[in-house]
Amino acid sequence: MCTILSIETATPACSCALSRDGELLLSREDFRGQSHATLLGVFVEEIMTHVRHEGLALDAIAVSSGPGSYTGLRIGVSEAKGLSYGLGIPLIAIPTPLIMAAMVAERAGEDDLLCPMIDARRMEVYATFFTPSLSTVRATAADIVDEESYLDLLSRHKVLFFGNGAEKCRPVITHPHALFAEDIHPLASAMIPLAEKAWEEKRFVDTAYFEPFYLKEFVATVPKNKIIPTKGNTYL
Repeated sequence: MCTILSIETATPACSCALSRDGELLLSREDFRGQSHATLLGVFVEEIMTHVRHEGLALDAIAVSSGPGSYTGLRIGVSEAKGLSYGLGIPLIAIPTPLIMAAMVAERAGEDDLLCPMIDARRMEVYATFFTPSLSTVRATAADIVDEESYLDLLSRHKVLFFGNGAEKCRPVITHPHALFAEDIHPLASAMIPLAEKAWEEKRFVDTAYFEPFYLKEFVATVPKNKIIPTKGNTYL
């Protein structure tokens, strides 16, 4: 018997799910964005209250490992590591694109490809290509999308694009083999079969040293309206 708490915070959607032997017991989801720091702790507490009330014992914590929002990933991974360490149970990390691909795999034809896209601002996305059986065709990369993007794959396959990155790329990727699915957000409930498989195969990460897959380094900038001119053409 395996009971897993899954956490997903890589995009504006924030979610948690409790599963037992692959069956969803309880889930919490919010799609408003910018509220992960407030909501995640509430969701986890609600699920842990249910765990205690039902006399369950968690066997592992699963977390979406990115890429995605820097802040969202930090919040989710910090919560997951704290639970894993505090409860003395293993930590499972699942790539965010894989979670998304698993959500739409049944929609694709045998020779089609799946491309989850996560918004990385402007016309840049984090994109990965999978087969419908979830084998990786091209590893996750930060791509600047234009009319020439992915023509090598689109010339040989129908490609299903989805995720919040795909929504902004739709007007640009106009190849007849390009298909688009709407409203696909990575969710903790979709992590359940992936987390269950990782548990069975004992694919755990080191709780102390695990870090999210950011792909790009986080760069803090000073807003222009905070640059105050002073005398002598110098700036504060």
